[in-house]
Amino acid sequence: MDFDTLLVDVAKAADLCLKPYRHALRFSGEPPSSIGDCSDCSLLIEARDAGGERHQDRDLELEIYRSGADLNLMLSRLADDEAPMLWHGAHPVWMQPASGERCERPADGAPLEALCRRIRALISGD
Repeated sequence: MDFDTLLVDVAKAADLCLKPYRHALRFSGEPPSSIGDCSDCSLLIEARDAGGERHQDRDLELEIYRSGADLNLMLSRLADDEAPMLWHGAHPVWMQPASGERCERPADGAPLEALCRRIRALISGD
């Protein structure tokens, strides 16, 4: 899978999981040389409504990294420094951004967990 395909597929997954918004993705830095090298990537997931108007309050940052052979994702809301972050490895864990302490899943957390499951499946080829 090349990066363009990955970005399109992750955007489609975000569109499906985070309705009614439409999503576009871009690397927040230089993309790695290959998908296999995506052991420390950071993507911005930008949201728009059906009319094309940006909703920066819905934007997300997705960090993809590997720890050994394990694929891990970190998903956070760009517009809210106080919103819990989602770490998704073998299972989802919600954390307070300031302390890293575990916390309860927020009311709107299930769609974000679904998005991470889809992204992990896309990257790992499951």
